[in-house]
Amino acid sequence: QGKGLFATKNIRKGETVFVERPVVSSQFLWNALYNYRACDHCLRALETAEENAQRLLGKSSLVLPHPEQCSIRKDLHQQCPRCQVTYCSAECKQAALEQYHQVLCLGPSRDDPTHPLNKLQEAWRNMHYPPETSSIMLMARMVATVKQAKDKEWWIKAFSQFCNKTANEEEEIAHKLLGDKFKGQLELLRLLFTEALYDEHLSRWFTPEGFRSLFALVGTNGQGIGTSSLSQWVHACDALDLPMLQREELDAFIDQLYKDIEKESGEFLNCEGSGLYVLQSCCNHSCIPNAETSFPENNFLLHLTALEDIEAGEEICISYLDCCQRERSRHSRNKILRENYLFTCSCPKCLAQADDADVTSDEEEEGEGETDDAELEDEMTDV
Repeated sequence: QGKGLFATKNIRKGETVFVERPVVSSQFLWNALYNYRACDHCLRALETAEENAQRLLGKSSLVLPHPEQCSIRKDLHQQCPRCQVTYCSAECKQAALEQYHQVLCLGPSRDDPTHPLNKLQEAWRNMHYPPETSSIMLMARMVATVKQAKDKEWWIKAFSQFCNKTANEEEEIAHKLLGDKFKGQLELLRLLFTEALYDEHLSRWFTPEGFRSLFALVGTNGQGIGTSSLSQWVHACDALDLPMLQREELDAFIDQLYKDIEKESGEFLNCEGSGLYVLQSCCNHSCIPNAETSFPENNFLLHLTALEDIEAGEEICISYLDCCQRERSRHSRNKILRENYLFTCSCPKCLAQADDADVTSDEEEEGEGETDDAELEDEMTDV
C-alpha cells in the first residue's frame, strides 16, 4: 500500500483534505477512438456540456437549458502548430511544451503508422482494451519529462518515491500483469518503448527488470482521472437558486437526460486518463474509507474529501476499489487487491469478516468456466 497519511488537525465530514496536481498525467489512448475530447495536458473536457450530451445521446438536436452554466471556453483553445494536439488554454500548451511535449510531438508523422511512438501506441491498444486504466503513455511522459529536464536527477528522484515493487515477497504475491502469461506482450512493449524513447540517463528503465518496475509503478500508483463538461454543468445547475416549479422542471429534465444517455451509451462515460499524485499515493486502502478522491474542477486537479469526521492523528484512508467491488465478499476484494496492489487487506471490515468462508462473489463464480484466453484478455482489461 502507500506510506500512510495522517490528519494533522481535526477534519469535518465534507471538508477538502487537500487539492493536488499530478507529477505527470496522460489521457487514455482509447479516448480518441470514442471521440472523447480533452485537453492533452490537464484533461479538461474540450466539448461544451451540450456537445457532450449530444454525443452521448446520439442526438445532435438536443438543447440544454441554462447554457451559461457551462464553463468551457472554446475561444481559449489552442493547438500545437506541428502535431495539432489540442489544449484548453495557452497556459496548458506552454506547460506541456516545457515539461514533455518537445520529445513526444509527432509533427507531420502524427498519422504515420511506422513512427516508433505510433507503433507503441497501436501495440498498447491491441493488448489493452477498454475500459483502459494505466496507460503506456503515462510511462512515455515520465521518460519525456526526464529527457527534457535540465535537472534530470530531480525528476528521477521524484518518480522514485512512488512504489515500484513488481512483487510482494513477504506474501508471495506477484503483480498479475507481470506473470508468465504476459511475458511476450511485455517484452514487445519494452522493445517498442526502447525504440521510441531510449535515454541513457534512464537506461535502467529500459532493461527487462527496469521496465517491469516502471510498469508496476504506473499500475499500482496510477490514479484514474475523469472529467466531464456535462457533469460540471449539472453541478452548476444544482447550485442555481430557482423558483420551486422551475427547479422541479430542471431536475426532471436532468434525470431524464441521464436515463436516456444510459440507454444510448451505457454507463456515463467521462473523458478519462491517469496520473501520478504524490500525496494521494501515500494514502492506504480501506474497504470502509474515510476519504474519497474527485475532480470537481473538470481537470486533473485531485480533491481529497472527508467522508466522515477525521480526528487529528487519525489515518486518512481511501479505497482502491470501486463502490461495486467494495460490496463483494472479503475473498473477492482481497483477490483484486492482491493481484493489482500486492497486499492483503486488514482493514476493520476485512478483520470483522475474517471467519467468512473463502468464496468469491457470484460474478466470479459464473466466470470460472472461461478459457485461459478469455481470462487473459479480461485481466489485461481490468488493470
